[in-house]
Amino acid sequence: MRKSGILMHISSLPNAYGIGTMGKEAYDFVDFLVKSGQSVWQILPLSQTSYGDSPYQSFSIYAGNPYFISLEVLEKEGLLERSEYAEVKWSESPRYVDYSTMYDNFYAVMRKAYGRFSKARSADYAKFLEENPWLGDYSLFMALKDAHGGKAWGEWEEPIRRREPKAVAEAEAKYAEDMDFYCFLQFKFFEQWEKLKKYANDNGIEIIGDIPIYCALDSADVWCEPELFQLDKDLNPIVVAGFPPDGFSKDGQLWGNPIYDWDKMKEENFRWWVGRMSFAKKIYDIVRIDHFIGFNSYYAIPFGDTTARNGKWCEGPKYPLFEVIKEKTGEGGIIAEDLGIITPAVRLLLSQCGYPGMKVLEFAFDPKGNSEFLPQNFTSTNCLTYTATHDNDTVAGWVSTADEDSLDFCREYLGVEDDKDIPRAFIKLGWTSIADIAMTTIQELCGYGTEARINVPSTLGGNNWRWRATEEDLSDKNAEWLLKLTKLSNRFARGLSLGQR
Repeated sequence: MRKSGILMHISSLPNAYGIGTMGKEAYDFVDFLVKSGQSVWQILPLSQTSYGDSPYQSFSIYAGNPYFISLEVLEKEGLLERSEYAEVKWSESPRYVDYSTMYDNFYAVMRKAYGRFSKARSADYAKFLEENPWLGDYSLFMALKDAHGGKAWGEWEEPIRRREPKAVAEAEAKYAEDMDFYCFLQFKFFEQWEKLKKYANDNGIEIIGDIPIYCALDSADVWCEPELFQLDKDLNPIVVAGFPPDGFSKDGQLWGNPIYDWDKMKEENFRWWVGRMSFAKKIYDIVRIDHFIGFNSYYAIPFGDTTARNGKWCEGPKYPLFEVIKEKTGEGGIIAEDLGIITPAVRLLLSQCGYPGMKVLEFAFDPKGNSEFLPQNFTSTNCLTYTATHDNDTVAGWVSTADEDSLDFCREYLGVEDDKDIPRAFIKLGWTSIADIAMTTIQELCGYGTEARINVPSTLGGNNWRWRATEEDLSDKNAEWLLKLTKLSNRFARGLSLGQR
């Protein structure tokens, strides 16, 4: 079945409380998808963000972002008074998240909710703790970060840094209440997420989730199992992840994540990855694996380097990893983000796995007309086509910076004279392609420029991860246009109707 949908992260949903949440506006967005005939909602990682506010740099591969908890829902449950959160000035603009304001205010509000919750715990909470054993390590990690003024675990005193049993036991006793607070946050996060996902699924909307290939160095995952990463005897990285210099970056991309010890993981039959993928398949309908090419070969940069120039390519785990994942978690349900340096070996790995790859239309308009991203050159329906991704400029932004030869070819190919019509022409091109799934963004539907870009890779600050939609963007007019196109291109999700909230 041909499908289509919209890529928009939870953080970009509109509301009055600084950042998108799993409250009313999330349900309204599902309704918008249904009205526009869509069947897919793609989001970025649900992970709790850390330094730089990126969902690809998280304190845990399992923990959800507490900021996405709806405060309005907590009020309905009797855990908050409206005045405790509604009178806070959460941001200067409804268009952009102010993460420093979120950090300064959100946890103080949630402490009040926790105070009421702790007096009347539910059986559901006890069950949640039992079913998610990762919460113990995660909550201790977060409590210790608070106790150390937010410092990374590598800067903690040696006994707890190395997780000596006595130090861990003493910390668990000392910080028991703080640990319980972080468990409470996760309980509420996943309680709200499960209800939202059910509403989406009941209305015929599948959720495509996203997992980063790497963990953040400052994470519960690396702190708890350092032997699974390429660290030295002092628990510092030997090498870190990134991407080599190319036409987009003369110094390459220095991501800074520690790199897995793939030999050690293979000895354990990839236990860690099986657990991670099992969890991801549980909370999403389809899982997009970021930087898929890194499983074939990864770029390792000496720790301490300030650019990615001195890195080297090393062999990844290749198909044996995915063979085990298929065996332990089942077939299908995975998308490969196969962008980057696509060698014959990467193509072979993708073929062995059978996963659909990605075609980004912004990469399609080489004037020679032979780009593999141009729909006329698609060789299989087993792919997803995107107008752009979260790491690209918006289409309107791309138009403003593209070289004239590429832009002339684009206009001629699309049959467009006015550049302002190019974003929607991109959507139509993706929708009418042979790709099994076609995706776009609210930004393209509205024709927004670079001011609405979500992320510029390998940069910190600025407007990265901050942009948000408004209620006006999710208009009936936009839904009607997309519905008409979706029917025309035979991607219409028939027989859907809005369910009960």
